[in-house]
Amino acid sequence: MAATRFPDWSQVPERERASVADLCRTRVSGIGRELHAVAAEVPLQRRHPGPLAGLPYAAKDMIATGVTAPNWGCATPLEEIGAPSSIIDRLSASGAQLVAAAEMTTFAYEPSGINAARGNVINPWNADFAPGGSSSGSAALVASGCCFVALGSDTGGSVRIPAHCCGITALKPSWGGIAVDGTMPLAPSLDTIGIMARSASDIAPVWDALANEAVPATEASNAVVLEGAFAESETEIAALCRKAIDVLATQGIAIVARAGFPEDADRNSLLVMQAEAARVHAARLDDERIDATLRKRLGKGLTIADAELAASLHSRETWRAEFISHYLGDADVALLPVMPIRTPRITEVNPASPDFKARTLYALSRFTRFVNYLGLPALALPVGFDDRGMPVGLQLIGRPNSEAMLLRIAMKFQAATDWHGRIPCGVSADIAAEKEVIV
Repeated sequence: MAATRFPDWSQVPERERASVADLCRTRVSGIGRELHAVAAEVPLQRRHPGPLAGLPYAAKDMIATGVTAPNWGCATPLEEIGAPSSIIDRLSASGAQLVAAAEMTTFAYEPSGINAARGNVINPWNADFAPGGSSSGSAALVASGCCFVALGSDTGGSVRIPAHCCGITALKPSWGGIAVDGTMPLAPSLDTIGIMARSASDIAPVWDALANEAVPATEASNAVVLEGAFAESETEIAALCRKAIDVLATQGIAIVARAGFPEDADRNSLLVMQAEAARVHAARLDDERIDATLRKRLGKGLTIADAELAASLHSRETWRAEFISHYLGDADVALLPVMPIRTPRITEVNPASPDFKARTLYALSRFTRFVNYLGLPALALPVGFDDRGMPVGLQLIGRPNSEAMLLRIAMKFQAATDWHGRIPCGVSADIAAEKEVIV
């Protein structure tokens, strides 16, 4: 009988882990390539002991691996093979095995997954729908069983959006929670390195290995629902997320509603992202190797005055304090959908398509980007499927440095539900055809 779901890494017996890691490499060469999610395959490295011994993982192609030349989502590599990022060193020292560099959107600037230079990553649930971006390849590789964990970046939602679209779990840490040396900058005041996996149980030990300052987990006792976000969401998104919140309530978390939405933080997040991204990549705005539409979009950020950018950054602590006092209050976590809309068809978010809708593209990061401006940790977890069979995600936002608590909430939720780890329909036939033991 064909398997219907993938196991967590912790569920794989130690005696089978080496063969499972080899199977992941086989899938990278097959399924991963078919999904156009692989920027480069990584040869088997010497195995090291450690808490993550044998764990197969992928890294977004903007992270220096020391064995592949990063493309940053461009048609040709923009960096030489150099020293690996410290996060790669940390994972290697913990025993994890890098299996691939994952495709991404150019300069990590596109939340839809569209990449005019290298082609689009295919959503493993349905090729007609967007995979989400910019960590598209990382999400697709995890969802399709090519690896158990993947690293991504999140400047405005780039691990949480593809987690929603591909049905996996993703952690965006507090700003500064994971080192960013050896990674491509986009908007340094917002940039974070995130961790993606099918389950929170697989993210937790990786977070322990990478965190600059791990804080012990505490139990959450109460949560607030951001009703302004739910009012703005499609009916089906809101309904599935509310059902998930009902599950959290059965686990002893008191739920209260809070009106409104942090519009000021959202507005500032857009300003900072556009201004900083334009300045970071200013030298490349005339590079004809880079898509002209993207260069034009990036260039708009140069119209934002330095003083306006400085004022926005100066007010960040004020708006963070306002969010914590007004929206969180006495609560441990805030709850809202990852996205206000269902995963859109790829044509709706492709500027080259006659079906393109700018409003839909903007909506992808509507509920995620303000979190980066505030520097708070957030976690996305799958909570069901819409009427077209596409995954839907719920977002948890915590106080600074509460990553371990968010992971504990997610692990308890996933112990009581069955949404994570399912094998996507777009790759199920390939998985069923494997001659080895299905994992």
